[in-house]
Amino acid sequence: MPVMARILNLETATTNCSVCVSDGNTVIALKENNAVDYSHSEQLHIFIRDAVEEASLSFSDLDAIAVSKGPGSYTGLRIGVSAAKGLCFSLDLPLISVPTLQSMALQIRPEKGEVIIPVLDARRMEVYASVFNENHEEIRETRAEIIDETSFSTYTATQKVHIIGSGAKKCEEILNYPNFHFDAAIVPSAKEMATIAHQKYQAKKFEDVAYFEPFYLKDFVLQGKKKP
Repeated sequence: MPVMARILNLETATTNCSVCVSDGNTVIALKENNAVDYSHSEQLHIFIRDAVEEASLSFSDLDAIAVSKGPGSYTGLRIGVSAAKGLCFSLDLPLISVPTLQSMALQIRPEKGEVIIPVLDARRMEVYASVFNENHEEIRETRAEIIDETSFSTYTATQKVHIIGSGAKKCEEILNYPNFHFDAAIVPSAKEMATIAHQKYQAKKFEDVAYFEPFYLKDFVLQGKKKP
């Protein structure tokens, strides 16, 4: 019988500072704030404390720590991974890494034949992107790419393509395929990490806490507040 693990999930790869506690596949507490001023360094540890308290648990009740591994903000990933490692060392817990774009894809419930393409905004016309099928299985690896008129043209005959995330807006400006649908409002969240983290816990797919590094792919630039 599968072990139901209580996991603290940390998502800091983009502007959304997000923390949840999950019991198996079920999220039992969630604290998050998607703020353009990017205040993870101030909020993350407060959210961790509050989420554990909201779940009516103590830190000693946790079975593992999961962290969003990227790609994403260099600073954000460093903050999340540093916090996760510190908790793993102090509590003697295993570390689980969750691919950021994979957890983003779980926010879409596609129908048969549809494709999900999570895209995170990078410099100029560049995005970080990966491609997932209707079963949320990765069918093209994560890469940094410049968006032009031919981007993702492999999927123009697909039933429907969901392009989601902070890079969707720049994609929508260039890609005019009728089966492409765009949602730039979707951001990575700790609540979608729960299922992946639990699967990895059951399979004992843990990271080496001492040597684990985020998947930076390359430097990532966040858009801050525009000056008036």
